[in-house]
Amino acid sequence: MKDILIITSYYPPETGAASNRIYHLAEGLRDRQFKVSVVTPLPNYPTGKIFKSYRGKFKETTDEGGVKVHRLWIYASNSTNKFLRLLAMLSYSLSLIWYFLFNDISKTVIVQSPPLLVAFTCCTFLRSKKRRLILNVSDLWPSAGLELGALKKNFSYSLLERMEQANYKKADVFLGQSEEILTHVSFIVPNKPKFLYRNFPDFDAPKSNSITAPSTKIRMVYAGLLGVAQGVLKLCQELDYKTVEFHIYGAGAERGQIEAYLKAHPKLPVTYHGELSRDALHNALLNYDLGVIPLLNRIYGSVPSKLFEYAKLGLPMLYFGGGEGETLMTDHQLGWVARAGDYNHLNSILSELAPSDLDASLKAKIQETATLHFDFNTQLDVLAPQL
Repeated sequence: MKDILIITSYYPPETGAASNRIYHLAEGLRDRQFKVSVVTPLPNYPTGKIFKSYRGKFKETTDEGGVKVHRLWIYASNSTNKFLRLLAMLSYSLSLIWYFLFNDISKTVIVQSPPLLVAFTCCTFLRSKKRRLILNVSDLWPSAGLELGALKKNFSYSLLERMEQANYKKADVFLGQSEEILTHVSFIVPNKPKFLYRNFPDFDAPKSNSITAPSTKIRMVYAGLLGVAQGVLKLCQELDYKTVEFHIYGAGAERGQIEAYLKAHPKLPVTYHGELSRDALHNALLNYDLGVIPLLNRIYGSVPSKLFEYAKLGLPMLYFGGGEGETLMTDHQLGWVARAGDYNHLNSILSELAPSDLDASLKAKIQETATLHFDFNTQLDVLAPQL
């Protein structure tokens, strides 16, 4: 049985794509006869506060279904203040160094990146310990931060670029969530092994037993992180509601602004449902006609994970983010694509749709496509022998 350590900034009971991705990777490797350990902070995402049942703890180690999970102290924050966010990453980096000094480390280590600083700490320290480093690159920072408007080209940005390049040069193997990510990494380190590792979901899609009442409007839903990158508040402001009602699930930095906007505009056909567990959310999504996947700006390297999750549920999609996601949508006929940032085009597509266009046969076809092309176990069966 081969030992493997996964280092991540997100892990259940935290919610979201990053947490789910690493959780399924850990469980999948365990099922393939790996002895898996995970190092992660005390749960705090997306609220920026340590979860109630973990408060007052400096660290905790538990066995969770055969995966040993080590939770370390972090100064938790989801503040928009860059200093506080940096402090949070620094605190976790220091906890990791403490962990590395006083614990046995597996010969093979998977490191999640970003956050860049956390990945840099791991790559620098563990490289000196001659560990085999597998860098799981899910977003291209700092360039993604620049495209989002969160970063500017200055000394700090140059420092982050050097940190990114140092991480790539220290890593032995790369997992990338998109072809664009692998292209970018290859430009910096052309001769190292790289694998496309999509964020395919691993769950049994629920069966719909309920019949929703007919509607003259399309029941459109967004479920996920309510962050700046997703631009759900902007979507609420720009949608033409003549043919659509909009439902929102999730939490994140924009939550308060969205709730305030809806309170100030009570006549809009928009409902914020809060946050649900993943299983409850999957059941809820079966009641909708169309899932929307927005990005405020096109981000090179990004493929929203909900594209694969919606597909497995058989939910037709309206994709509004540009990039590689558009190609996947078109190639696999998963729904409709609106030009990134063009709300007039988005509303034009919605105006031409009717609930009858989003029928059971279309949903079944999308689900069949997901089963054939977006299968988690098939992907991991190819990857696991390479680790």
